[in-house]
Amino acid sequence: MRRPGDSQSPPAPRVRCAIYTRKSTDENLDSEFNSLDAQREAGEAYVASQRHEGWVALSDHYDDGGFSGGTLERPGLRRLLDDIEASRVDCVVVYKLDRLSRSLLDFVRMIEVFERCQVSFVSVTQRFDTSTSMGRLMLNILLSFAQFEREIIGERIRDKVAATRRKGKYIGGPPVLGYDVDRERKRLVVNPEEADLVRLIFARFAEDRSTTQLAVKLNADGYTTKSWVTKKGMTRVGVPWNKAYLYRVLNNPLYLGEVTHKGQRYAGEQEAIVSRELWDQAQAIFATRYRERGAHTRIKTAALLRGIVRCAHCDCAMGPTYTKRHGKVYRYYLCVQAAKNGHSTCPTRSLAAGEIESTVIAQLRALLSAPEDWARSCRRGGNGGLGAPALAEAARALDRDWDQLPPGEQERIVELVVKQVDVSPDRAEVRVRAAGLVCLLADTGVRGRQEGVMV
Repeated sequence: MRRPGDSQSPPAPRVRCAIYTRKSTDENLDSEFNSLDAQREAGEAYVASQRHEGWVALSDHYDDGGFSGGTLERPGLRRLLDDIEASRVDCVVVYKLDRLSRSLLDFVRMIEVFERCQVSFVSVTQRFDTSTSMGRLMLNILLSFAQFEREIIGERIRDKVAATRRKGKYIGGPPVLGYDVDRERKRLVVNPEEADLVRLIFARFAEDRSTTQLAVKLNADGYTTKSWVTKKGMTRVGVPWNKAYLYRVLNNPLYLGEVTHKGQRYAGEQEAIVSRELWDQAQAIFATRYRERGAHTRIKTAALLRGIVRCAHCDCAMGPTYTKRHGKVYRYYLCVQAAKNGHSTCPTRSLAAGEIESTVIAQLRALLSAPEDWARSCRRGGNGGLGAPALAEAARALDRDWDQLPPGEQERIVELVVKQVDVSPDRAEVRVRAAGLVCLLADTGVRGRQEGVMV
């Protein structure tokens, strides 16, 4: 029984502690007790030691296994920051400072979030009081060393990779067509069946001189890219060939028994699959095609519908390109999928640029000269400060003056008004931005009034 006059201390306020753990690699994460478990166990023990201060460990796990501390793009960290913003966390507990971040800039940003949300930060092995200037100074000093350590580790890894490459050794990554990975000896071994396919690809390319035609023939014969099984037992199934995959095969020096690193070639440990003669033939074809077409295909082609026209059949973009015949330039729009997989895969394939551009402009001018369509556009896009009659008059004036507009102004109008052009072999559908159309005509009407034109 408490005697009168005795005082009792009020209970400490409840401090909700989130324990964050991180491991840079995914090695041994599937074991019964791993590094993340050890970090959480240490964090829970520390929180338990502060129970008299009202500290309570949250049951939610904020774990990032196999994620680098040099980036904030980590699922566990993102959930932690979201819970902090939602006021569900009062204190963040980590085993060591660099578990949260190895980047000084990223850590400063997170500390700003902690301070704004009134969340404290504790390292189990490095006790900090971030509310004092001395504590913040020590924190920044240790963060600088953590970032320095991370950069040193990166340099060591890069040096190791360079040294490994100079010795011609396999350094990991997905296997390529023609080779399998001997995981015990960590080297590439020839897959005889796939090696025959690689030699067939080089031989046929020397005959056809076209990656697009070669891809079509390989797919017709039932060949696919490499199928393989990952270290975790997941199967990666091969896919049909296209010109991009063939470029990788035809330009991969692994098949010569070499390896590359930063533009330098070294003799590799793996056995060569193709002969030097076949390799040189393929490279000579690429060099010839570059001299014939590569220099001028990189010139920006004039295209009124750049980024607007799409192939309705393949549901993909159609890019502007051109060719020269007898000294004359022919412009056209080419379906991206047709260029990648062969013209036979797309019924639309390519369109003469002049014809499709004339069709789109004709539809746009027909819309400008149709008052009944303008009533619908006004309801969808507003009136831009002018009434429907004024907008309709501005549209007719723009249609009358279209041929006198400079090409740059026509291109600006098309970009503002036309949202998308869906093209199929038998028709072209033009989708219009109602708001952009009304904005254009409102501007035209205002300028017409300023110039003394009745609209």
